[in-house]
Amino acid sequence: MSVKRRTRSVRSRQADPSVYVIPETTQRIRPASKPGSGRLSVLIITGRASFEHDWRGTTNAIRNLLEESGRFEVRVTEEFRGATQATLAPYDLVLLNYCGRWFYEDREEPRWGEPAESALFEFVRNGGGAVVYHPTFALGAPDWPEFERLAGATLRSTPAQSRRCPLDGFRIRVVDHHSPITKGLREYLWSLNDDMITNLRWSPATKDLNVLVTGYDDPGAYDARWAGPKYPASRFSPARLAAMPNMDRENPLVWTSRYGRGRVYSFTLGHAPDTLQHDAVATLLLRGAEWAGSGIVTIAPRDKTVAYTTSRR
Repeated sequence: MSVKRRTRSVRSRQADPSVYVIPETTQRIRPASKPGSGRLSVLIITGRASFEHDWRGTTNAIRNLLEESGRFEVRVTEEFRGATQATLAPYDLVLLNYCGRWFYEDREEPRWGEPAESALFEFVRNGGGAVVYHPTFALGAPDWPEFERLAGATLRSTPAQSRRCPLDGFRIRVVDHHSPITKGLREYLWSLNDDMITNLRWSPATKDLNVLVTGYDDPGAYDARWAGPKYPASRFSPARLAAMPNMDRENPLVWTSRYGRGRVYSFTLGHAPDTLQHDAVATLLLRGAEWAGSGIVTIAPRDKTVAYTTSRR
């Protein structure tokens, strides 16, 4: 997959949605696979996201990534309202790339309503797989208990809650090498042009939650020399940083859980289309999606993710 990015304005570096312009992407569109190919059937549910997320670009990049693996056949809906259990019946897996709010502080959040939300929960509860993808963790603010149970954790933007580390490129750590998703991977990998979302709010109702990948929220990254104007020194002074929960420690970024009989793969990485070109992000997303949809992992890790030695695994 070839992705070209162009920044229209230096103002796009600001967090103000009134001036931010998403960098353009150019991607090819794959032809449909032959029916009856035996691939896992995936429905990507999208249609909205917050202002800094190119949901159409990432959706197409995800679609291409999954289909190029030879393991998935992908369909996309940009309007899930009105969906029913019959809508989801043909699929093995749903991937949620959706956030209703344009800006996190908006009071209103367009969601799918009934019966679509109940159909989604019932689909996973009855054994369907689900991938909760990057911007979707902001869905349902301030509270949506059933979605929070499905996702395992959510991004809740209050001063005492979730935050984005200033770094656009960061090292991630595989902390569970026994999962079929991460087996054989290096301990440390990289993600670039991405968001490290930390101090998530965790749902006590989630079952069998298992953290696979973490990222270190370094207080030094909030220094004005590195962080820029989005992170004013007055808000991120050493004293305030020291008081922030889960600062200066590893934070979960990727995990698995169960929702009824369904397998859920929660994936906070993957901010932009070109983020998905990097081996670590692509490998983790592919293998996690396959696990969520089938319970097994057959997709090989990409070259730059393979462990240097497997002697200690």
